Amino acid sequence: MAITSVMDRDQVAEAYGRWAPVYDIVFGPVFRQGRRAAARAADSIGGRVLEVGVGTGLSLSDYGKGTRIVGIDISEPMLDKARKRVEAQGLTNVEAIQVMDAENLAVPDASFDVVVAQYVVTAIPNPERALNEFVRVVRPGGEIILTTRIGAETGLRGTIEKWLMPLTTKLGFRTEFPWARYERWAEGTKVRLLERRALPPMGHFWLLRYVRTAD
Repeated sequence: MAITSVMDRDQVAEAYGRWAPVYDIVFGPVFRQGRRAAARAADSIGGRVLEVGVGTGLSLSDYGKGTRIVGIDISEPMLDKARKRVEAQGLTNVEAIQVMDAENLAVPDASFDVVVAQYVVTAIPNPERALNEFVRVVRPGGEIILTTRIGAETGLRGTIEKWLMPLTTKLGFRTEFPWARYERWAEGTKVRLLERRALPPMGHFWLLRYVRTAD
């Protein structure tokens, strides 16, 4: 099969099914600070949180006990580990762990106070479609909190990211994802950017907070 830069749902689900046995070891330490920052931001709002791309549930224990969480992911093998983590750690504030497609969320409009998506937007085949779904399911005044890789648009790093894209899409994520793509999405969308903050390691990852504006 030829390697391309095009992603599809089944390809991503299969890729993260392969990652499931080693995901915590490979990505746990790298993303720890970003996970905790996102959970703190969500806790500051409180209420009911939808975590999109919850994976193996690494972030679930970072939330306060008063924050209620529904975790979803496209990969059943990843969620199997999340469910075991919830049981082992006695995380009674986790309402549900479900298989669900971020581009087609099977939840009612305005049913969450916060949507959190950690290191997942660049792994979604149609990111803008998923971002629009986040807007739909969060209440007006609620927040969309993203931790995400933002790619370079120029220079050596930008060239390397474009060159790596055919490989990384097979692994389940994009290297090429410029800030301008978020800006284009936000224009005409019912959101307002509250915060854009660099995260370790090396400033390749960012915390983004958007508030859902009134209808």
